[in-house]
Amino acid sequence: MASDIKKYLYDILLSIETHLQNTNTFSKFTRNLLLMDAVERRLAIIGETLNKAVKIQTDLRVSNKIEFIKLRHLLIHHYDESDEAIIWNIIKNDLPVLKQEIELLLKD
Repeated sequence: MASDIKKYLYDILLSIETHLQNTNTFSKFTRNLLLMDAVERRLAIIGETLNKAVKIQTDLRVSNKIEFIKLRHLLIHHYDESDEAIIWNIIKNDLPVLKQEIELLLKD
């Protein structure tokens, strides 16, 4: 695996393991604007990082890579259309899967 790809994968793990794992309940999440901003920033970083990684390694085995890349575009260019419930769903359902996939890729 190329060193650039490894760096990107570690960046994704960092994003998941910092702000994104500190979301306990939906109500606490939606009442904390700083946390919501930090989470959206980390999700945008994940999308940008996956976009760069896919350009280097087109067969990167990440199941929702296109959705994360599209999410980054939404968060950056159409921030007013983002939905707290959708972001919450991504945090709780998609990020654990992404974390497992990235960890497996880094073991190879």
